[in-house]
Amino acid sequence: MTTLQGSLLLNLSLSPTPSSKLKRFQFSRCASFTYTPVSLPNNYLSAPQSSRNFGFGPRTSLVSCTLHPDNANVNLNQESDLVDSHLSSEVKDSSLKEFSGENSSVSNVGKPETDEFGGEKLEFEVKSKFGKVGLEKGDGKSEKEVEAEGKSGNLVGQKSGTGIPLVVFLMGLWATAKGRFEKVLASNWFSWWPFWRQEKRLELLIAEADANPKDPVKQSALLAELNKHSPESVIKRFEQRDHSVDSKGVAEYLRALVVTDTIAEYLPDEESGKPSSLPSLLQELKQRASGNMDEPFLNPGINEKQPLHVVMVEPKVSNKSRFAQELISTILFTVAVGLVWFMGAAALQKYIGSLGGIGTSGVGSSSSYAPKELNKEVIPEKNVKTFKDVKGCDDAKQELEEVVEYLKNPTKFTRLGGKLPKGILLTGAPGTGKTLLAKAIAGEAGVPFFYRAGSEFEEMFVGVGARRVRSLFQAAKKKAPCIIFIDEIDAVGSTRKQWEGHTKKTLHQLLVEMDGFEQNEGIILMAATNLPDILDPALTRPGRFDRHIVVPNPDVRGRQEILELYLQDKPLGDDVDVKAIARGTPGFNGADLANLVNIAAIKAAVEGAEKLTATQLEFAKDRIVMGTERKTMFISEDSKKLTAYHESGHAIVAFNTEGAHPIHKATIMPRGSALGMVTQLPSNDETSISKRQLLARLDVCMGGRVAEEIIFGQDHITTGASSDLHTASELAHYMVSSCGMSDTIGPVHIKDRPSPEMQSRIDAEVVKLLREAYDRVKALLKKHEKALHALANALLEYETLSAEDIKRILLPYREGRLPEEQEDQQEGDLVLV
Repeated sequence: MTTLQGSLLLNLSLSPTPSSKLKRFQFSRCASFTYTPVSLPNNYLSAPQSSRNFGFGPRTSLVSCTLHPDNANVNLNQESDLVDSHLSSEVKDSSLKEFSGENSSVSNVGKPETDEFGGEKLEFEVKSKFGKVGLEKGDGKSEKEVEAEGKSGNLVGQKSGTGIPLVVFLMGLWATAKGRFEKVLASNWFSWWPFWRQEKRLELLIAEADANPKDPVKQSALLAELNKHSPESVIKRFEQRDHSVDSKGVAEYLRALVVTDTIAEYLPDEESGKPSSLPSLLQELKQRASGNMDEPFLNPGINEKQPLHVVMVEPKVSNKSRFAQELISTILFTVAVGLVWFMGAAALQKYIGSLGGIGTSGVGSSSSYAPKELNKEVIPEKNVKTFKDVKGCDDAKQELEEVVEYLKNPTKFTRLGGKLPKGILLTGAPGTGKTLLAKAIAGEAGVPFFYRAGSEFEEMFVGVGARRVRSLFQAAKKKAPCIIFIDEIDAVGSTRKQWEGHTKKTLHQLLVEMDGFEQNEGIILMAATNLPDILDPALTRPGRFDRHIVVPNPDVRGRQEILELYLQDKPLGDDVDVKAIARGTPGFNGADLANLVNIAAIKAAVEGAEKLTATQLEFAKDRIVMGTERKTMFISEDSKKLTAYHESGHAIVAFNTEGAHPIHKATIMPRGSALGMVTQLPSNDETSISKRQLLARLDVCMGGRVAEEIIFGQDHITTGASSDLHTASELAHYMVSSCGMSDTIGPVHIKDRPSPEMQSRIDAEVVKLLREAYDRVKALLKKHEKALHALANALLEYETLSAEDIKRILLPYREGRLPEEQEDQQEGDLVLV
């Protein structure tokens, strides 16, 4: 007699409602079987129970019972302990042929087969008729008589008397001992402890949930229990997407997200710029709440926990093709690197040559190797200028004629022991012709001319400026006699400061070179600057720049000569009076006059004129003095009227104040940034300005503001007078602090940083001067209020009035009589020329 122990697995099929959930059933004389709701791996049944729990596949909920032929009923439901039982029966001749109970039978038993654990496996079929089966479908419950038929059952066990492996024996022994221990412990009084009951309840809920993955009610019950102890487990189980959930399960998941603060991962992050993924999460939870776990995720790739998996499929390429591609890529990369290296080396070599690399000859690279802009310090300029091209600075030109004579005939000076200065510094306002004078000296003497701007010495590399200075002087020695001209020398020759070390090196090298070459080598160093006060004293001392020549703005005669020079090659109309234009352009330098002629020529070309006329030259003069007209600008009538009275106030004060400059034009046409203006030009060239003239300027500045106040009232004055007040304040401060034109402070010149007490006195005196000017202008305009209205109306009608027009309108009012035209004619009938 042989005893066979093992477990029996039945795959049950219920009818007529296969989708119903098995809740409870009873057996009558049943064969032993195991019920499982999920599929198991192939090797699951052939392994002992202990092995199944430790790595032979997932832990699966099993419902088992033992064959008891003599028992009438065996009650089994899903709340039973999930422990496999063993089958015991007597089998003759080592094979199970047939076993029949009252309502169950075992048949079609095959021959035993040896499995991988050394045991025997029998395959057979079990049929059992059940009495009552409880079915759960929807919200209702019913009991029906159904049949359950198990197919392809497996009976696994060992025959007694055969050899059993030690590992299998020990595992079976451990399983038996564990089962008995749990039964004893379950009946012990320790089972009443709360933590023990909670653990057992949690294990039971996990088993039920795993056994019914598509039952959202059991999943929600498990999630609710897990949320009490481990919210992290709720998140982990929910995101596995292996179980169906309903709205209660979704609520438990959201509660776990909030408790663990994991919900922050779905919120937007302002620092990193990550957008919010909460809407997509809520959309997915809405889908999951339906209880369907088979539908795919709608929006993958929204966050880190729900990535979008991408598989890159590369085309299959043969080994030969892959080798050819890699070879071609390597060759192309090598050629590209070589080309870049070659071009970089050539550019570096060219740059080094352009820096004036001095060899034994000391000249550096030739002009045939590098372009002119890279070799300015070693290649002289081509010069065609002479003294005939220089107009308007006769005094400076006469002083420089000595230098020309020295360059032409050096022995004339050296035979008597005379020495010419090493350096000549040209100073003056911009546009007076300093650079032109230096070029004219070289052209007049017929010697090479080396030109360099002060800003061209320095670059990003420290030491480049000093090397370029050395190269410049060494090249000049090769071309002596010659002239070296450094324009805007204040860029490198300003007062040395501690934080400008690289500039100091360039200046030091320049000082050394000026002291280094001999007096009679035939090299004349000339430089030009607009800011002689900021030059280093070591540079301007005798022995370096011995002679300082000031090039001033041209006077009337000089302006006439410059205009004749620029107009000599242009056809002129009969109405052009060059002398009158020169008288009407005081303060203009050579550059301004050249620009005036050029603007007039362009205007004539646009109009299609064959000659330059006085009108076009006057247009060019107004454009330089007053700015460009803005004819398309829209101005309201109220704003135009206010501007007309503002400018009329300036004009009347200038016309009736002694010491004020004559009026050139008045206009309410917007020009530049101004809505209107009154321009004044001196009748003659001024070398100094009197106190009477400065006070007149203060009065003219106040004229516009006071006119607005008289006509429109104190509450309607505008910001248009802000620039006038700024100019008046600066002028008053200059009179008090620099010119000593204050009786209170006295004839002193205040330094840049006066004491607080002195500054307070200066401010008080400035306010006094401005207040006095305001009172004088207010009295003057009230006296000439009729003239103010007349001039404003004329400006509103004609927009622009010349000096003759303004004089024709205002002169009768100053003499105390009304013009005859205004007695018989309506306003605006005055004919202006």
